[in-house]
Amino acid sequence: MPSAPDIATARLVLRAPSEADRDTWIALHRDPRTYAHAPHAMAASDEVASVQFDKVLAHWDREGYGYHLVEEQGQVVGCGGLKRNDDQAELNLYYRLVFGAVGQGLAREAARAWVAWGLEWLPTLPIVAAAAEHNAASVATARTCGLVPTSRRLLPGDPPEFGAAVILTAPRVEVVRTEGFDPVTLAQVLDLWVATTAAGGAVGFLPGDSRERHAEALAHHEADMVAGDVTAVLLRAPDTDRVVAIGFWQRPSNPLLHHRRMAYRVMTDPDLRGRNLGRLLMAAMHRVAREDGVEIGELGVRGGLQTETFYAGLGWVECGRLVGGIRVGPGDDRDDIWMMRRF
Repeated sequence: MPSAPDIATARLVLRAPSEADRDTWIALHRDPRTYAHAPHAMAASDEVASVQFDKVLAHWDREGYGYHLVEEQGQVVGCGGLKRNDDQAELNLYYRLVFGAVGQGLAREAARAWVAWGLEWLPTLPIVAAAAEHNAASVATARTCGLVPTSRRLLPGDPPEFGAAVILTAPRVEVVRTEGFDPVTLAQVLDLWVATTAAGGAVGFLPGDSRERHAEALAHHEADMVAGDVTAVLLRAPDTDRVVAIGFWQRPSNPLLHHRRMAYRVMTDPDLRGRNLGRLLMAAMHRVAREDGVEIGELGVRGGLQTETFYAGLGWVECGRLVGGIRVGPGDDRDDIWMMRRF
Protein backbone atom coordinates (compact mmCIF):
# COMPACT_ATOMS: atom_id res chain seq x y z
CA MET A 1 0.00 0.00 0.00
CA PRO A 2 1.27 3.53 -0.73
CA SER A 3 2.17 5.68 2.26
CA ALA A 4 -0.03 8.56 1.04
CA PRO A 5 -3.62 7.99 -0.13
CA ASP A 6 -3.73 11.02 -2.44
CA ILE A 7 -3.68 10.47 -6.21
CA ALA A 8 -2.81 13.24 -8.67
CA THR A 9 -4.05 13.32 -12.27
CA ALA A 10 -3.62 15.93 -15.00
CA ARG A 11 -6.33 18.18 -13.56
CA LEU A 12 -7.37 16.63 -10.27
CA VAL A 13 -6.27 15.67 -6.80
CA LEU A 14 -8.05 12.66 -5.35
CA ARG A 15 -7.67 12.89 -1.60
CA ALA A 16 -8.84 11.09 1.50
CA PRO A 17 -11.90 12.58 3.21
CA SER A 18 -11.90 14.08 6.67
CA GLU A 19 -14.53 15.23 9.15
CA ALA A 20 -14.25 18.71 7.62
CA ASP A 21 -15.79 17.32 4.41
CA ARG A 22 -19.04 16.15 5.99
CA ASP A 23 -21.17 19.08 4.82
CA THR A 24 -19.72 18.82 1.32
CA TRP A 25 -20.56 15.12 1.17
CA ILE A 26 -24.11 15.77 2.38
CA ALA A 27 -24.71 18.52 -0.17
CA LEU A 28 -23.40 16.35 -3.01
CA HIS A 29 -25.65 13.44 -2.08
CA ARG A 30 -28.73 15.60 -1.54
CA ASP A 31 -28.74 17.35 -4.93
CA PRO A 32 -31.51 15.83 -7.09
CA ARG A 33 -29.86 17.18 -10.24
CA THR A 34 -27.12 14.56 -9.89
CA TYR A 35 -29.64 11.71 -9.45
CA ALA A 36 -31.66 12.15 -12.63
CA HIS A 37 -31.12 8.50 -13.65
CA ALA A 38 -31.90 7.05 -10.21
CA PRO A 39 -33.89 9.50 -8.03
CA HIS A 40 -34.55 6.81 -5.43
CA ALA A 41 -30.80 6.49 -4.77
CA MET A 42 -30.45 10.04 -3.41
CA ALA A 43 -30.08 10.23 0.37
CA ALA A 44 -33.54 10.73 1.84
CA SER A 45 -32.33 13.34 4.33
CA ASP A 46 -29.23 15.13 5.52
CA GLU A 47 -29.08 12.67 8.40
CA VAL A 48 -29.04 9.68 6.03
CA ALA A 49 -26.26 11.27 3.98
CA SER A 50 -24.32 11.94 7.17
CA VAL A 51 -24.58 8.27 8.18
CA GLN A 52 -23.28 7.33 4.73
CA PHE A 53 -20.30 9.59 5.32
CA ASP A 54 -19.67 7.90 8.67
CA LYS A 55 -19.37 4.62 6.78
CA VAL A 56 -16.94 6.19 4.31
CA LEU A 57 -14.67 7.35 7.14
CA ALA A 58 -14.96 3.98 8.88
CA HIS A 59 -13.91 2.19 5.70
CA TRP A 60 -10.77 4.33 5.54
CA ASP A 61 -10.00 3.59 9.19
CA ARG A 62 -10.50 -0.14 8.66
CA GLU A 63 -9.00 -0.72 5.20
CA GLY A 64 -6.61 2.19 4.66
CA TYR A 65 -8.31 3.25 1.43
CA GLY A 66 -11.78 4.14 0.22
CA TYR A 67 -13.78 6.87 -1.47
CA HIS A 68 -11.92 10.11 -2.16
CA LEU A 69 -12.93 13.72 -2.44
CA VAL A 70 -12.15 15.02 -5.94
CA GLU A 71 -10.55 18.46 -6.12
CA GLU A 72 -9.88 20.68 -9.10
CA GLN A 73 -7.73 23.73 -8.38
CA GLY A 74 -8.46 23.36 -4.68
CA GLN A 75 -12.24 23.13 -5.04
CA VAL A 76 -14.18 19.93 -4.34
CA VAL A 77 -15.94 18.90 -7.55
CA GLY A 78 -17.01 15.38 -6.63
CA CYS A 79 -16.25 12.15 -4.87
CA GLY A 80 -15.64 8.52 -5.66
CA GLY A 81 -13.07 5.78 -5.68
CA LEU A 82 -12.89 2.14 -4.65
CA LYS A 83 -14.62 0.55 -1.68
CA ARG A 84 -14.92 -3.07 -0.69
CA ASN A 85 -18.55 -4.12 -1.01
CA ASP A 86 -19.98 -5.41 2.25
CA ASP A 87 -21.64 -8.46 0.71
CA GLN A 88 -19.37 -9.16 -2.26
CA ALA A 89 -15.71 -10.08 -2.58
CA GLU A 90 -15.11 -7.16 -4.92
CA LEU A 91 -14.17 -3.50 -5.08
CA ASN A 92 -16.92 -1.10 -6.09
CA LEU A 93 -15.95 1.77 -8.38
CA TYR A 94 -18.05 4.85 -7.63
CA TYR A 95 -18.03 8.37 -9.04
CA ARG A 96 -20.27 11.38 -8.52
CA LEU A 97 -19.64 14.99 -9.49
CA VAL A 98 -21.23 18.24 -8.41
CA PHE A 99 -23.73 19.34 -11.02
CA GLY A 100 -21.60 22.18 -12.34
CA ALA A 101 -18.66 19.86 -13.05
CA VAL A 102 -20.58 17.36 -15.17
CA GLY A 103 -19.66 17.05 -18.85
CA GLN A 104 -15.99 18.03 -18.59
CA GLY A 105 -14.47 14.54 -18.53
CA LEU A 106 -13.56 14.80 -14.86
CA ALA A 107 -15.32 11.58 -13.82
CA ARG A 108 -13.50 9.71 -16.57
CA GLU A 109 -10.15 11.17 -15.52
CA ALA A 110 -10.64 10.28 -11.88
CA ALA A 111 -12.13 6.84 -12.50
CA ARG A 112 -9.28 5.81 -14.80
CA ALA A 113 -6.82 6.65 -12.05
CA TRP A 114 -8.83 4.75 -9.42
CA VAL A 115 -8.99 1.56 -11.49
CA ALA A 116 -5.27 1.67 -12.23
CA TRP A 117 -4.51 2.27 -8.56
CA GLY A 118 -6.68 -0.68 -7.61
CA LEU A 119 -4.94 -3.07 -10.00
CA GLU A 120 -1.56 -1.98 -8.66
CA TRP A 121 -2.26 -1.94 -4.92
CA LEU A 122 -5.37 -4.09 -4.33
CA PRO A 123 -4.85 -7.06 -6.65
CA THR A 124 -6.83 -9.72 -4.79
CA LEU A 125 -10.30 -8.31 -5.46
CA PRO A 126 -12.00 -7.71 -8.83
CA ILE A 127 -13.02 -4.14 -9.61
CA VAL A 128 -16.64 -3.63 -10.65
CA ALA A 129 -18.96 -0.73 -11.37
CA ALA A 130 -22.76 -0.80 -11.35
CA ALA A 131 -24.86 1.48 -13.53
CA ALA A 132 -28.43 1.70 -14.70
CA GLU A 133 -28.64 0.59 -18.31
CA HIS A 134 -30.34 3.84 -19.30
CA ASN A 135 -27.53 5.88 -17.70
CA ALA A 136 -25.45 5.90 -20.86
CA ALA A 137 -22.94 8.42 -19.52
CA SER A 138 -22.09 6.32 -16.47
CA VAL A 139 -21.75 3.14 -18.54
CA ALA A 140 -19.53 4.96 -21.02
CA THR A 141 -17.31 6.27 -18.22
CA ALA A 142 -16.80 2.76 -16.87
CA ARG A 143 -15.99 1.47 -20.36
CA THR A 144 -13.34 4.14 -20.93
CA CYS A 145 -11.71 2.98 -17.69
CA GLY A 146 -11.26 -0.51 -19.15
CA LEU A 147 -14.34 -2.16 -17.66
CA VAL A 148 -16.78 -4.21 -19.75
CA PRO A 149 -20.31 -5.47 -19.02
CA THR A 150 -20.24 -8.93 -17.47
CA SER A 151 -23.59 -9.42 -15.70
CA ARG A 152 -26.69 -7.78 -14.27
CA ARG A 153 -27.68 -7.44 -10.65
CA LEU A 154 -30.55 -5.92 -8.69
CA LEU A 155 -28.79 -3.59 -6.29
CA PRO A 156 -29.75 -3.16 -2.63
CA GLY A 157 -32.18 -0.27 -2.32
CA ASP A 158 -33.27 -0.35 -5.96
CA PRO A 159 -37.01 -0.97 -6.43
CA PRO A 160 -37.83 -4.08 -8.50
CA GLU A 161 -39.40 -1.96 -11.23
CA PHE A 162 -36.07 -0.16 -11.68
CA GLY A 163 -34.59 -3.34 -13.11
CA ALA A 164 -31.21 -4.95 -12.71
CA ALA A 165 -28.14 -2.76 -12.99
CA VAL A 166 -25.41 -3.43 -15.52
CA ILE A 167 -22.29 -4.77 -13.79
CA LEU A 168 -19.04 -3.85 -15.51
CA THR A 169 -15.77 -5.52 -14.53
CA ALA A 170 -12.11 -4.56 -14.94
CA PRO A 171 -9.60 -6.80 -16.74
CA ARG A 172 -8.09 -9.71 -14.86
CA VAL A 173 -4.33 -9.76 -14.28
CA GLU A 174 -2.41 -12.97 -14.98
CA VAL A 175 1.29 -13.56 -14.38
CA VAL A 176 3.09 -16.27 -16.36
CA ARG A 177 6.55 -17.40 -15.32
CA THR A 178 8.49 -20.63 -15.85
CA GLU A 179 5.38 -22.63 -16.76
CA GLY A 180 5.16 -20.80 -20.09
CA PHE A 181 2.00 -20.17 -22.08
CA ASP A 182 -0.68 -22.76 -22.67
CA PRO A 183 -1.51 -23.25 -26.39
CA VAL A 184 -4.61 -21.04 -26.35
CA THR A 185 -2.81 -18.20 -24.58
CA LEU A 186 0.20 -18.55 -26.89
CA ALA A 187 -2.04 -18.14 -29.94
CA GLN A 188 -3.78 -15.12 -28.41
CA VAL A 189 -0.47 -13.44 -27.54
CA LEU A 190 0.75 -14.01 -31.09
CA ASP A 191 -2.48 -12.57 -32.51
CA LEU A 192 -2.11 -9.52 -30.27
CA TRP A 193 1.52 -8.98 -31.28
CA VAL A 194 0.79 -9.24 -35.01
CA ALA A 195 -2.18 -6.87 -34.70
CA THR A 196 -0.14 -4.35 -32.69
CA THR A 197 2.61 -4.35 -35.31
CA ALA A 198 0.09 -3.93 -38.12
CA ALA A 199 -1.39 -0.92 -36.29
CA GLY A 200 2.03 0.77 -36.15
CA GLY A 201 2.99 -0.16 -32.60
CA ALA A 202 6.69 -0.03 -31.68
CA VAL A 203 7.01 -3.66 -30.58
CA GLY A 204 10.03 -4.92 -32.46
CA PHE A 205 8.67 -5.26 -36.00
CA LEU A 206 7.33 -3.11 -38.82
CA PRO A 207 3.91 -3.33 -40.49
CA GLY A 208 4.05 -6.06 -43.09
CA ASP A 209 6.44 -8.32 -41.19
CA SER A 210 5.20 -11.90 -41.29
CA ARG A 211 3.36 -13.81 -38.62
CA GLU A 212 6.12 -16.41 -38.82
CA ARG A 213 8.74 -13.87 -37.75
CA HIS A 214 6.58 -12.85 -34.82
CA ALA A 215 6.09 -16.50 -33.85
CA GLU A 216 9.83 -17.14 -33.94
CA ALA A 217 10.51 -14.16 -31.67
CA LEU A 218 7.73 -15.21 -29.30
CA ALA A 219 9.25 -18.69 -29.04
CA HIS A 220 12.53 -17.09 -27.91
CA HIS A 221 10.66 -15.05 -25.29
CA GLU A 222 8.90 -18.14 -24.00
CA ALA A 223 12.21 -20.01 -23.77
CA ASP A 224 13.54 -17.17 -21.62
CA MET A 225 10.43 -17.45 -19.44
CA VAL A 226 10.95 -21.18 -18.92
CA ALA A 227 14.58 -20.44 -18.01
CA GLY A 228 13.38 -18.04 -15.31
CA ASP A 229 14.77 -14.90 -16.92
CA VAL A 230 11.51 -13.36 -18.18
CA THR A 231 8.07 -12.85 -16.62
CA ALA A 232 4.96 -12.11 -18.67
CA VAL A 233 2.16 -9.92 -17.29
CA LEU A 234 -1.19 -10.25 -19.07
CA LEU A 235 -4.56 -8.54 -18.92
CA ARG A 236 -7.53 -10.74 -19.79
CA ALA A 237 -10.96 -9.47 -20.77
CA PRO A 238 -13.37 -10.40 -17.97
CA ASP A 239 -16.16 -11.36 -20.37
CA THR A 240 -14.22 -13.52 -22.85
CA ASP A 241 -10.96 -14.28 -21.00
CA ARG A 242 -9.11 -13.16 -24.13
CA VAL A 243 -5.64 -11.62 -23.78
CA VAL A 244 -6.06 -7.88 -24.42
CA ALA A 245 -2.68 -6.64 -23.19
CA ILE A 246 0.75 -8.03 -22.35
CA GLY A 247 4.16 -6.86 -21.23
CA PHE A 248 7.35 -8.68 -20.30
CA TRP A 249 9.88 -8.10 -17.53
CA GLN A 250 13.40 -9.33 -18.30
CA ARG A 251 16.04 -9.93 -15.64
CA PRO A 252 19.60 -8.95 -16.69
CA SER A 253 22.07 -11.81 -16.95
CA ASN A 254 24.67 -9.89 -14.93
CA PRO A 255 24.18 -10.67 -11.19
CA LEU A 256 25.26 -7.11 -10.40
CA LEU A 257 22.08 -5.91 -12.11
CA HIS A 258 19.55 -8.31 -10.62
CA HIS A 259 17.82 -5.49 -8.74
CA ARG A 260 16.76 -4.16 -12.15
CA ARG A 261 14.27 -5.33 -14.79
CA MET A 262 13.75 -4.30 -18.39
CA ALA A 263 10.16 -3.89 -19.59
CA TYR A 264 9.67 -4.76 -23.23
CA ARG A 265 7.05 -5.82 -25.80
CA VAL A 266 4.45 -3.77 -23.93
CA MET A 267 1.30 -3.88 -26.05
CA THR A 268 -2.47 -3.55 -25.88
CA ASP A 269 -5.20 -4.57 -28.30
CA PRO A 270 -5.28 -1.84 -30.97
CA ASP A 271 -9.04 -2.34 -31.37
CA LEU A 272 -9.49 -1.29 -27.73
CA ARG A 273 -7.46 1.91 -27.73
CA GLY A 274 -8.89 4.62 -25.55
CA ARG A 275 -10.01 2.05 -22.96
CA ASN A 276 -7.24 2.72 -20.39
CA LEU A 277 -5.58 -0.66 -21.04
CA GLY A 278 -2.06 0.75 -21.32
CA ARG A 279 -2.31 2.37 -17.93
CA LEU A 280 -3.88 -0.75 -16.40
CA LEU A 281 -1.18 -2.98 -17.86
CA MET A 282 1.59 -0.80 -16.45
CA ALA A 283 -0.14 -0.73 -13.06
CA ALA A 284 -0.11 -4.53 -13.08
CA MET A 285 3.51 -4.61 -14.21
CA HIS A 286 4.50 -2.20 -11.45
CA ARG A 287 2.84 -4.45 -8.89
CA VAL A 288 4.57 -7.59 -10.19
CA ALA A 289 7.95 -5.86 -10.18
CA ARG A 290 7.43 -4.62 -6.64
CA GLU A 291 6.34 -8.07 -5.44
CA ASP A 292 9.44 -9.58 -7.06
CA GLY A 293 11.69 -7.20 -5.14
CA VAL A 294 12.66 -5.16 -8.18
CA GLU A 295 14.08 -1.75 -7.31
CA ILE A 296 14.59 -0.18 -10.75
CA GLY A 297 12.60 -0.65 -13.94
CA GLU A 298 13.92 0.23 -17.39
CA LEU A 299 12.33 0.48 -20.81
CA GLY A 300 13.16 1.72 -24.27
CA VAL A 301 10.85 3.99 -26.25
CA ARG A 302 10.85 4.78 -29.95
CA GLY A 303 10.64 8.52 -30.52
CA GLY A 304 7.95 10.14 -32.62
CA LEU A 305 5.01 8.36 -31.00
CA GLN A 306 4.71 10.45 -27.80
CA THR A 307 4.94 7.20 -25.86
CA GLU A 308 7.46 8.79 -23.53
CA THR A 309 4.76 11.27 -22.43
CA PHE A 310 2.48 8.38 -21.49
CA TYR A 311 5.19 6.71 -19.39
CA ALA A 312 6.17 10.01 -17.77
CA GLY A 313 2.61 10.28 -16.48
CA LEU A 314 3.14 6.95 -14.71
CA GLY A 315 6.28 8.00 -12.88
CA TRP A 316 8.90 7.04 -15.46
CA VAL A 317 11.69 9.52 -16.23
CA GLU A 318 13.94 9.85 -19.24
CA CYS A 319 17.52 8.93 -18.42
CA GLY A 320 19.08 8.79 -21.88
CA ARG A 321 18.40 9.53 -25.54
CA LEU A 322 20.28 8.50 -28.65
CA VAL A 323 19.16 10.92 -31.35
CA GLY A 324 18.34 9.07 -34.55
CA GLY A 325 19.21 5.75 -32.96
CA ILE A 326 16.30 3.82 -34.51
CA ARG A 327 15.99 3.61 -38.29
CA VAL A 328 12.39 2.75 -39.10
CA GLY A 329 12.98 3.20 -42.81
CA PRO A 330 14.94 5.26 -45.34
CA GLY A 331 14.88 8.86 -44.17
CA ASP A 332 12.89 7.95 -41.06
CA ASP A 333 15.25 7.93 -38.09
CA ARG A 334 13.74 8.08 -34.60
CA ASP A 335 15.27 8.79 -31.22
CA ASP A 336 16.03 5.78 -29.03
CA ILE A 337 14.82 6.89 -25.59
CA TRP A 338 15.79 5.15 -22.34
CA MET A 339 13.48 5.59 -19.35
CA MET A 340 13.58 4.36 -15.75
CA ARG A 341 11.39 4.16 -12.69
CA ARG A 342 12.12 3.27 -9.07
CA PHE A 343 9.80 0.99 -7.15
